[in-house]
Amino acid sequence: MRIQLFVRRCGAWLAGIMLVPLLSSAMLAQNSTGSISGLVTDSTGRVVEAADVLARNISNGAERQTTTRATGAYNLPGLVPSTYDLTVRLVGMGAQTQRIQVGIGQSLIVNFRLSSRTIELEAITIAAPPTETRTSEVATNVTEQQIERLPTPSRNFLDLAALAPGITVSEDRINGNSRTFSAGGQAPSSVNIFIDGTSLKNDVTGGGVSGQDASRGNPFPRNAIQEYRVISQNFKAEYQKASSAVITATTRSGGNEWAGSAFLTYQNKGLVALDSFQRADSLFKKPEYTRYLAGGSVGGPIIRDRLHFFGSFELNRQTRENRVAFAPPTGFPALDTVNLMQYNGNFASPFRERLFFGKLTYALSPRQTAEFSFNNRHETDVRDFGPCCGAGFNAFSEAVNFRQNVTIAQLRHNYFAGEWLNETKVDYSRFRRNPSPNESGMPLRLFQVPGGDYNIGSNRSTQDFIQKRLGIRNDLTYNGFHWAGSHVLKVGASADLVAYDIVKDNDGTPRFLYNAAYNYEHPFELNYGTGDPNLNKKNTQLGLYLQDDWSPVSRLTLNLGIRWDFESNMFNTGYVTPQNVVDTLAIYNDSFPTPLDLTRYISDGSQRKRFYGAFQPRLGFSYALDRDNKTTVFGGFGIYYDRSLFDISVDETLKLTHPTYTIRFPAPGMPAGPGEVDWQDSYLTADRAVLDQLVGTFGTPEAWLIDNKMKVPKSKQWNLGVRRLFGSMAVSVTYAGVRGVDQVTLNWAQFGLNPDGSCCTSFNIGAHGFSNIIFSSNSAKTWYDALLIQVDRPYRRSSENFGWGAGLAFTYAVRSLEGLDSFNDLGGSAPFAFPNTQNIPKHSANDEKVRVVANFITDVPYLYGVQFSGLITLGGKFRQDVGCPARFCGSGTTGNQFERGAFTVPGTFPYRSVDLRLRKDFPGFRGTQLGITLDAFNIFNHDNLGCYNTGNRTDTNFGDPSCVVSDPRRFQIGAEYDF
Repeated sequence: MRIQLFVRRCGAWLAGIMLVPLLSSAMLAQNSTGSISGLVTDSTGRVVEAADVLARNISNGAERQTTTRATGAYNLPGLVPSTYDLTVRLVGMGAQTQRIQVGIGQSLIVNFRLSSRTIELEAITIAAPPTETRTSEVATNVTEQQIERLPTPSRNFLDLAALAPGITVSEDRINGNSRTFSAGGQAPSSVNIFIDGTSLKNDVTGGGVSGQDASRGNPFPRNAIQEYRVISQNFKAEYQKASSAVITATTRSGGNEWAGSAFLTYQNKGLVALDSFQRADSLFKKPEYTRYLAGGSVGGPIIRDRLHFFGSFELNRQTRENRVAFAPPTGFPALDTVNLMQYNGNFASPFRERLFFGKLTYALSPRQTAEFSFNNRHETDVRDFGPCCGAGFNAFSEAVNFRQNVTIAQLRHNYFAGEWLNETKVDYSRFRRNPSPNESGMPLRLFQVPGGDYNIGSNRSTQDFIQKRLGIRNDLTYNGFHWAGSHVLKVGASADLVAYDIVKDNDGTPRFLYNAAYNYEHPFELNYGTGDPNLNKKNTQLGLYLQDDWSPVSRLTLNLGIRWDFESNMFNTGYVTPQNVVDTLAIYNDSFPTPLDLTRYISDGSQRKRFYGAFQPRLGFSYALDRDNKTTVFGGFGIYYDRSLFDISVDETLKLTHPTYTIRFPAPGMPAGPGEVDWQDSYLTADRAVLDQLVGTFGTPEAWLIDNKMKVPKSKQWNLGVRRLFGSMAVSVTYAGVRGVDQVTLNWAQFGLNPDGSCCTSFNIGAHGFSNIIFSSNSAKTWYDALLIQVDRPYRRSSENFGWGAGLAFTYAVRSLEGLDSFNDLGGSAPFAFPNTQNIPKHSANDEKVRVVANFITDVPYLYGVQFSGLITLGGKFRQDVGCPARFCGSGTTGNQFERGAFTVPGTFPYRSVDLRLRKDFPGFRGTQLGITLDAFNIFNHDNLGCYNTGNRTDTNFGDPSCVVSDPRRFQIGAEYDF
């Protein structure tokens, strides 16, 4: 009784908290639900008015109810993704039930035809799951079966975003440390992820998603993800802060039966093959490597049909070894005294990640539900030592410990009243990105040796980015407006209070550089960053939208929406340009190869106006060519604003408050010349105060100038396609176009081009107090035109012991850009265009045109409990620039591209990876089941080559590769226990 009373009190307390946000006036859509609509008729085809429509979640018993209108139509928006028994009944007619699987973001059409005769018993029909056909979005739903059954090396759920045509996902590699995705010819920073409606957007650094731009880890526990939806084109007005693609995911919830699972997978160096370059190197020895992925989940009822719990935990433990093999040149006594050989050996590089997720779901009443969830991600990664810098090495002492933490807590409340649906959410998130020296307190000493650099001492920099966000969101949906057809009206708003706490102590470890010209007797140069590395800013983000999904006739749906976004401090609004920068620009600006409009680059704190013009119309349509909605034509157009990364504005301040100085020393035995200072051995052990005085006297900082009229990056997107059902298989063909404009770049003011277009003219700004003058620009543009073909048959059982599913995503894309050298430049937080964007004309991008991704899941006939699945990725020709671009070497020196590989029929694909998985389920005991898995990645050990020599066509090794861009064959074994 005490336990029951405690649970009830907790439920009431939770419900009370959930109702607080309902009183706010802010409104914004929760983009993690689906909807069902349709038409109810009788056996003669006449519409049926006032019929009761009931949707019952078969997992937790939650119910939603509505009635049909005078037109016979009904609508049930805001359904949590799950399986529902959808029942229609009317007095005097036989009731019908269909079992419907509702996916995230899906708008399903389910029609009923009731019998006109009166019967005493309910007639129940379990129909095949409907397929979404009437959306105008270019979207792919990644199902629960695909997440659980397809082979993915590291359990990163983002890997399967590649199942959507037009999406590019970074390689999952043993030594990789970035897991991002991109689309539409835009940067990874232009995407967004929503989990249960909460944005994981990284406002500060690159990658788009918090914690993904520099991590080998996972953003969220995979066993907590129920399913997700990848929308690469025409996402509606309820989505914000993305100009290319969004992913919206829903998490699992507990049901009316307690259930759970535990898993373990293992991989080591013995399960990893060698690529052709490693096989050709007789001295190559496999480094140590192990990886354990383990975790579990459990969910069930605390109060049946009322209060449910779900929790999950995942552990990612990786240990690899990096080899340090200094082989210093002989004949330098000073270098011998350093004894670089003492740093040689194999050293462990451990990666540790813990992911936790917990969720309470409470049915307050038939009209209200409430939910509280919490998740935490914590990881550390000791890395960036071993081979580097050509043929060089970093000592283990030079390693960085890359720490990342992401914490999100959220409260949600849904209220249903007839034709009204209100959804409210309050969330708090904290993202920390903290790379710092693994061993601190030592100076960094760099020895330039033939072929590379040798580094000993502490790592150069410490960074600590913390992004904290408190957000309030609410959405109001009304489907009772029937002028000229039926309407589903949605209106919403959001308010996010964001704080950025930043420590950017770049080059805070003094770095001393040695070379043979000085006989390694003492350094020839010192690089050292000093001053105040701290910056704290606040930002308020607001969003409003209005969306009308209007069906003037039953076969036509028009999606009419508009969105408005605002940020109070995206561009360091109140920044005041320091007087020494103002004075230098006033005197020397006219001497720059690229003179600047100083009214745009000097600020007294009032020139930077907040941007209020981010209005974004988003229009879409879908038209069914037949009555059964088997063939649909769809399309859309929209404007999508992203945001500029705050890290760019950070450097505008910190490059001056915490500048990096360069100090030159004379050669041994020589007097100090202009700009040089005599070397003292005590500098190696000097405290920061001594070095601060030294660089303050002799060094020159950089000046970064942000345009006072800096624009927000945006894209214009449009698409036109056709979707057709062939039985249980859906096929779509789409043309997609994207034009990215106002892309942010950084440029050099003191460099320009010669009259013949070659590089470079320059102005010696270093003689006047600054090492560089860097200025921002919004001149970069991107073009993307693609043919997207998708074939999808979701996994389902056709008999008790057999089921199958398969899919194909085909992308043919042509990408171009202006103001940047390649799409890779867009991946960083501060993309540079040398010398400036105006000297980089529109040109084809260095990338592939064709990519095919196929997947399948099948139960093996006659082998009870065996399931076979696979993921096949094929890439076509890859274009690369040849020679020196005209902007550096003069006109006529280039203008062509080298295409490696071939894509002909039957032909071969230059990029090929086939990943396979076998799972054997053993007969269970009392509802439990044990499954054993064997995964094979790149099973044919195909060399996916890269690093091609495209410098000069006359080279004997022109066109030859020197590396691979994906890992060789890997096996992985695992087990899963379900109960």
